[in-house]
Parts: sequence; C-alpha cells; structure tokens
Amino acid sequence: MRTRNLILVTVIIASGLFASAAWGQQEQWLGYRSMREARQVIGDMRLQGIEVSADRPEGVELPEFLAEEVFFGKWSSPMAKNEHLWIALDKSNKDGMYNRLFIDSDGDGSLSDEQPQEAYRTDSRSSYFGPVKVVFEGEDGPVSYHLNFQFYIREDRKRLSVNSGCWYEGQIEVGSEKKYCVLIDQNGNGIFNDKSLSSGDCDRIRIGKKDSRDTKFVGNFIEVEGVLYELDVAPDGAYVVLNKAENVKYGKIEVPETITEFAAGGENGFFEVDLKKGIGELPVGKYRIDHWQIERKDESGNTWKLAGRYFGSKGDFDVSDSSAAKLDIGEPVISNLNVRKREGKYSFSQELKGKLGERIDLQQSNNRPRAPKVHIKDEKGKYDRTYSFEYG
Repeated sequence: MRTRNLILVTVIIASGLFASAAWGQQEQWLGYRSMREARQVIGDMRLQGIEVSADRPEGVELPEFLAEEVFFGKWSSPMAKNEHLWIALDKSNKDGMYNRLFIDSDGDGSLSDEQPQEAYRTDSRSSYFGPVKVVFEGEDGPVSYHLNFQFYIREDRKRLSVNSGCWYEGQIEVGSEKKYCVLIDQNGNGIFNDKSLSSGDCDRIRIGKKDSRDTKFVGNFIEVEGVLYELDVAPDGAYVVLNKAENVKYGKIEVPETITEFAAGGENGFFEVDLKKGIGELPVGKYRIDHWQIERKDESGNTWKLAGRYFGSKGDFDVSDSSAAKLDIGEPVISNLNVRKREGKYSFSQELKGKLGERIDLQQSNNRPRAPKVHIKDEKGKYDRTYSFEYG
C-alpha cells in the first residue's frame, strides 16, 4: 500500500508541473525599461496636456512649498487607487523657473510625504522632469511606472505636458520562431492594453526584429508574417499571450479598384488589407480607416502616390459576415483655396481634402511635387499677378 501511495503522489506532482509549464509558455514575460525623454527613443508616445491651477486641492495634505504661487494638476490613470494622482509645481527661486515637482507617487492621496523631483533641464520658458517614478498596487503586488513632464509657462499661458517614460520589451516565441516584442503605453495613462477605435486612445505593440519600427495597435488580434494570432496584453505590460486564432469570422470590404493600399484599425487591432480588384477581408467588427493610397506611373515613368489620412469618425465602418462594407474613398480629391482678410491684408492657403474630409498627401517619386500657383486679377485687369504657394 505504501508503494502505491508514493506512485500516486508522484503522478499528481508531475501533472501539476506539466500544467504549470504549459501556462508559463502562454504568458511570455517582458523586461521593464524607463528613460528620460523616452518618446524620442521609442516614438509612438502621445503627449497629453494636464490642466493646472493655483487653487489648492481640497482634502489633500500638502508639503511646505518655497514659491508664493504653486500650481496643481491631476494625472489620470486607471491604475491609481482614485484613478488619478495629484501633482504640484514649485520653485526654489523667486525669479526662476518652476524647478520642483511633487507627485503622489504612492497613491495615498497626500503630497505631504513626497520628496520634490528636481528639473533636469530648464530654459526661459520650460522645465523638464523625469523619469519620475510612481508605484501602483497591482493584483500581484507593487507595480512601477515612470513619467516624463514638461511645464511651459508664460504670463498668459501655462501648460503641463506628460508622456510615458517607460516601456516593456523582450524576446518572445511566435509560432516556432523567436521574435522581439516592444509594448508602448501610447496614451500615457499607466496601462499597456488599451483598445480603441481611435488610434490616439489605443496602445502600441511591435513584433519582429529588435530594431523594427513596424508598430501596430494593441487589439484583440495581431498579424505576424501573414498569420493571425489572438493577443492578450497584461494591463501593467509585464507579459503578452499569443495564440493562433481559430474559427475567426471574416467579412468583406469593397473599395475602388484604383486603391493600391488600404489599412484600418479598431479594437480588433491594426490591419493592412490585401486587396484584389478592390475587395479584401477583415475580422468582423468595427473599424476606422487609417489610410488609403493610390500609386501609378505617368508617361515619363515617374511614380505618383496619392494618399488619404486622418479621418476621424467619418472614417468609421462596420464589417459583418452577411454583407460587404462599401467604402467611397479615393479619387477625386478636392483642392480648397482659403482666403483670409485681416487689417487690410489678404492671406491665401491651399489644401487637398478627400471625400470624407481626410488630409491628402501627394508625392512624385517619393518627393513633394512643386507647390501650386495662384493667379490674382482684379475686375479691371490693373492687378494681374501669379504667386507660388510654399510648403510649411
């Protein structure tokens, strides 16, 4: 009997180890990184503005400040206990820039127990802080996060800008191949798994070579080398889970046959659609057009590219498995001439717009063609001149 019991215990332990190992393969862990001015290194990090006021927040314990006037603001994050952290801006010299920043780094609702973060750089109008560490209470214990700040001040304007000062990266397995993964909190709100129809409100992921800049939206799915995977990202960014997508429902989209490139994104992720005579497929769901492009050559062999970007909600469409989503995009585009009169002087500007109000870019052999001209003539013909527009 003793021998049998020992064998049973051994089998149970071995089964438990096997299940644990299988789960560990699903959660692929990444390394945490933080850096001053991380946005310049990683890119795809949105600057968000924080409204500041000289009014002292009610119910918040404050430290001893050095400045006569201190400014306060709140950084919002779903990871914080109260969904925000209080910030205070102070300065050590009466006539100097604001060079001290207090933040409720432990999320206890008080600033009185915080040490000031000194600006690492100041100029005549701005102060720069970071990376500033805050700690959230996660399900499995404390979670670190870093922020970078810029405080801009003039007599008539004060602006506090913040963006993420951290990211996650590391090697993962996709199918049977090793890839490098980078997770980016694009909207700087403290979590790494935001999904949204709006590109500005969803986070970013890169899977490929270590130096790859092929950035996609965090979503329900991600395509890697033509294979569709289900994607799960930990809220704190510590790990990703990728499983080959099975039994995914697709629907058709139809665009004009002249469109040679088309991409859209939403909560399902970001997709560059393979078009055949203007017809492509996407997983069923709601999307927003990211961009379209038409490419063709002229009689001299020059390559021309016409592209539409920045659609807003007018670029939203639904994909279902019952009927095709027909998108009226592409040519023709509209050239607008805007005229303004101020203090007796006229100013002119020209822009190209698409059918849905999107911005249009035009290139010839990967360069901007010469700017258009405007011909101005008065009723009597005494004033008759032609001017060239300039880019920028």
